[in-house]
Amino acid sequence: MDATAPKLIDPFARAIEYLRVSVTDRCDLRCVYCMAEHMTFLPKKELLTLEELDRLCSIFISLGVKKLRITGGEPLVRREVMTFFRSIGRHLDTGALEELTLTSNGTLLRRHAEALAAAGVKRINVSLDTLDAAKFAEVTRWGRLGQVLDGLDAAADAGLRIKINCVALKGFNDVEVHQIVEWCGARGYDLTFIEVMPMGEIGEGDAARLDQYWSVKDLRAELETRWRLEDIPFRTGGPARYVRNEDTGMKIGFITPLTHNFCESCNRVRLTCTGELFMCLGQEDRADLRTPLRDGSSDEEVADAIRAAIARKPKGHDFDYSRQSVAGRMSRHMSHTGG
Repeated sequence: MDATAPKLIDPFARAIEYLRVSVTDRCDLRCVYCMAEHMTFLPKKELLTLEELDRLCSIFISLGVKKLRITGGEPLVRREVMTFFRSIGRHLDTGALEELTLTSNGTLLRRHAEALAAAGVKRINVSLDTLDAAKFAEVTRWGRLGQVLDGLDAAADAGLRIKINCVALKGFNDVEVHQIVEWCGARGYDLTFIEVMPMGEIGEGDAARLDQYWSVKDLRAELETRWRLEDIPFRTGGPARYVRNEDTGMKIGFITPLTHNFCESCNRVRLTCTGELFMCLGQEDRADLRTPLRDGSSDEEVADAIRAAIARKPKGHDFDYSRQSVAGRMSRHMSHTGG
């Protein structure tokens, strides 16, 4: 048997080599499309310990996962989370893991950027939807734009490659997309625009989702009124499709789960901080991996549970904003599943 052959294959012949891991449901911001303003977070006993997360991620790596993205909530608010990064980095040293990355809101990067780089993290994604301080306070409910920008400077100084994730919100940041492109280009940051997804109750119901929704197709058309965009075959293993901005040299990605279904090439699964494995972001089916972790199961028995879950991975999700309603909406918040 070829030792390099994929070990986790779903029913549609897709090799699962990318695991997104939420290490906490907590966050120090309350972005309007991600969380309710007054969130009830999980009790500590329900969360996987850092040691359990390490063991579970290591089993996934033994099954052929090559890319690990750490998410939340805000992963850097998890106490002692850097011990997890330092420990899991051993798989980079052996070559079993090809990439360890992080998605963050940026508020704590000043404190942790150098340690992340030392642990083997080469690049990070930072969520930033506006460069206007008042708007930032509105979309995050709590503000701290200056702290995020300072964190980005610290990350760049530590040698981390930075990509900005910007959720496209009609009537909010549609008037500043050119400024955001110019700002990222000047700093050497890449940029990805993301359509807002119907995840969790945010307090205003379906009308708010529809009012926020701005298709990336229309966003790209707006960008092309100013910038020369060239399609490129670049891929990171995620769902984005990329163009090169010929004027700045930067890459711009577009994640379009609503106007363009990217499921045919999906190689990802998501692990929550409570040990639930979601085979699809847009479906409710999940597998409980916390129980076998805690009931004395061997690593091979846990691996069998993972294989059984991958055998249930669906062909795709059902997100849809057509007919003035939000179809395929998920009851859980994005912070529960992981960004």
